[in-house]
Amino acid sequence: MRYGFLFSTVSLSRRGCIAGGLALAACGRKPAAEQAPAKAARNMTLAEAAAGAWRAPSDRVRDAWRHPVETLEFWGLKPGQTVVEFWPGAGWYTDIIAPYLAANKGKLIAADLEPSDPASKEIVEAYRAKLKAKPKIYGEVEITAFGPTSGPVAPAGSADLVLFLRNLHNWMAAGIVEKAFRDAYAALKPGGVLGIEEHRADAGAVQDVLAPDGYVQEAYAIRLAQEAGFILDKTSEINANPKDTKDHPFGVWTLPPVGLTAPRGEPANPAFDRSKYDAIGESDRMTLRLVKPRA
Repeated sequence: MRYGFLFSTVSLSRRGCIAGGLALAACGRKPAAEQAPAKAARNMTLAEAAAGAWRAPSDRVRDAWRHPVETLEFWGLKPGQTVVEFWPGAGWYTDIIAPYLAANKGKLIAADLEPSDPASKEIVEAYRAKLKAKPKIYGEVEITAFGPTSGPVAPAGSADLVLFLRNLHNWMAAGIVEKAFRDAYAALKPGGVLGIEEHRADAGAVQDVLAPDGYVQEAYAIRLAQEAGFILDKTSEINANPKDTKDHPFGVWTLPPVGLTAPRGEPANPAFDRSKYDAIGESDRMTLRLVKPRA
């Protein structure tokens, strides 16, 4: 579940979204997913983390669209780093980043939702339970909060890498996108990197500040980052999808993996023909690398 749904079900009105374990063998040995991190305690490559048996099959299928190894390499993830992941959701990227950092003497800080209602509390508790169930895999992930009234997401100047993963539109809808950039800037070391993956709107139109269709113009995202003090280092087309026409009836959520067949908050429409949208695949996305100046 992504946060687009959260803002339609959690009382934010116009501020407009959990991987099963393996059974123990009869001989009493631990499942392979539990053994992997222990074997990889000396080191783990990103490819090994992405191939981890602890990842849900439905998540691994999406690698063809999200290219996690290439994307994290583009942002510069390395052993020993301190990484802050804003709003990790159910942990799609956490399943890769946390084991990698745990095996390579790094640290993951998850700046999760600022619990303010039953729905957001449920998301945070599900994420905590996921990490707690496999401590040998995920290591010691520190959970902080990001929201309208939250404090620092991490100690000032402590992070090597901060990640905004398909959440700019949610923060725009909630009126906290500028705060997200300020909090990320404060958390990063001088020279630290902000990595952004976001649904990309067509250039040239006027950006709706609430991003109701889930799409954000690349130039607008860069401007927000620059206003917070970041410098654009480089961009990538790793997560581009030229088939995405960006004119879908239920916004970006019409496309996989959400696949809406009716407006958000309404019952699914079994008569809606999804074939066109399934053929498009996941959204066209910008992938940005920005840097906090060293001086």
